[in-house]
Amino acid sequence: MAKFIHYKNPHSKEMLDEINDLETVPGVCIFIDLINSTGDKFENPDLSWIRKLNNTFNFISILNDFPDFVVKGIGDELMLYLPDTDIKSGRSITDYYSLLHEIYATMDNLIHHPVKDIFYECKVGIHYCTDVYNISFFEGVNDYYGTDIDMSARLMKKAQGNRIVLSEKFYEKAMEDIRKLKLDITESVLDQVSKTYIEDFKGVPMPFEFRMIDLK
Repeated sequence: MAKFIHYKNPHSKEMLDEINDLETVPGVCIFIDLINSTGDKFENPDLSWIRKLNNTFNFISILNDFPDFVVKGIGDELMLYLPDTDIKSGRSITDYYSLLHEIYATMDNLIHHPVKDIFYECKVGIHYCTDVYNISFFEGVNDYYGTDIDMSARLMKKAQGNRIVLSEKFYEKAMEDIRKLKLDITESVLDQVSKTYIEDFKGVPMPFEFRMIDLK
């Protein structure tokens, strides 16, 4: 659970001491957004969109593998944060490549599901984070803050329907796993990854590198 930061004195020495003692929590930040769900609400006032939201969230397997790591839900967009320690001790997903493969497989199944009116398709952003702190400013709420959380959110500006946008840092982590597992990259999801793109995101003082996988 997050460290609760709450001091009424804005110059509190205790607050500064607590902040200075914080340690980073390396891990993977994932944003998942459902496609056309907003328009669907207006087009279908019979509330059928609730059924589709339920079906889609239940279909996204990493939400079942890591149910306690959904940090935020804003409308139809979810943010998950998976600390390294929890990935490595996971049940079926224990490394970065298997995490990417599972997300890809889920999206592919949603795209090609024979029944088209019971699920939403998705867009996803993934970033490997090192500058992240497990803190909250509201008691009893788990949350994460840091520059890498902001960068993860920026990636979604490059996402669109049936696309996974992954930071170069996450790509490198997945490639390390491929080498460790001695897998043939031409037979893996990573064979479908694009070249590296570089973007100057608003508010970020340095260029950011990322890649994409477009599912068909």
